[in-house]
Amino acid sequence: MKFAKSQKSAGLLLSTLLASVASMPFVATAQTTAPAPAAAEPASPHTFSTNVGLVTDYRYRGISQSRLKPAISAGADYSHENGFYVGAWASSIKWIKDGGGDGNLELDLYGGYKFNVTKEISLDVGCLAYVYPSNALAINANTQELYAAATFGPATLKYSHSLSTLFGFEKSKSSGYLELNGNFDLGDSLTIVAHLGRQSVKGRVLGVSNSQYSYTDYKLGVTKDFSGFVVGAALVGTDTDAYLGKGKNLGKNTVVLSVSKTF
Repeated sequence: MKFAKSQKSAGLLLSTLLASVASMPFVATAQTTAPAPAAAEPASPHTFSTNVGLVTDYRYRGISQSRLKPAISAGADYSHENGFYVGAWASSIKWIKDGGGDGNLELDLYGGYKFNVTKEISLDVGCLAYVYPSNALAINANTQELYAAATFGPATLKYSHSLSTLFGFEKSKSSGYLELNGNFDLGDSLTIVAHLGRQSVKGRVLGVSNSQYSYTDYKLGVTKDFSGFVVGAALVGTDTDAYLGKGKNLGKNTVVLSVSKTF
């Protein structure tokens, strides 16, 4: 019968197809299955970085440390996600030799703790040691300070308090430095930097107050990040001529150019 014959042919075709599928290698089926995504590695709580820099004049608190000449620097930092950090930074200098010593290096060692008080305000407290190998001055130039800073938006207010004599000034323990810094992001990796500071030198030597060495310093500049290389230019100056190096006023107004890279 025609209908029965057609039914028999269809059954035979279906059996042949099922047998063909069953005989396919498993690997062919597996190739059509998407691989399971790899598990993401947890982020490390530790951060390490290094940096190098070059400036046309190394100014610290407005005073040239390199006798108005270029200086090179390098540093390394470690921080933990809980806010703890330590670091070291070194730069070439000239003022120790100008003062009769032998050293031409400044080494800064620091550590501290950063934490948030509110969503808008963060605090940073720590200590910093300025080390001048072979400084051989009448009063040891090595200096230790405690500092505390509060940041709100682009502005940071910071105070540093010396636990030792301050950079070779006799009987200058407990001197202080108060500063206000601003970093204003203009977009496109362009930042305006502004700074105003006041260095107060404490103590008296032979009846003469060290306050004659107190002064105000300021800076206004701009930085630009070029694929990790940060280039900057800033007007830096002070209101004092009490700091001299080889007869040069180390606190005079000048434009400082800089380039740095963090790895």
